[in-house]
Amino acid sequence: MLPRRSLSRYALVMTYAEFWPRYLRAHRKPETRALHYCGSTLALICLSLALLTHHWLWLLAAPLAGYGFAWGAHYGVEHNRPETFGHPFWSLLSDYRMYFLFCAGRLGPHLAKSL
Repeated sequence: MLPRRSLSRYALVMTYAEFWPRYLRAHRKPETRALHYCGSTLALICLSLALLTHHWLWLLAAPLAGYGFAWGAHYGVEHNRPETFGHPFWSLLSDYRMYFLFCAGRLGPHLAKSL
């Protein structure tokens, strides 16, 4: 039997309000967040290129760029499991929420509150 802490880590039943601080705790290191921002930016560029050029292969490149940087950050920098595997939609939503809060200079209070 898994310890209670392990069970809560993989629990699939939670609200988004519970998930958001957990997501931020999984991105404690600035290097992890920086790699996420690179991947998110590249994914947005790929999506834009798909729309502008009508070359739909860019749609395949978008998740490869985004997830490649993000997963690399989790395994290589943060040494934890990406939240994508437990909550794929909330993880994607949170990735861009973190990205846009960072761009707006408003991520700090969210990080402080999550720790």
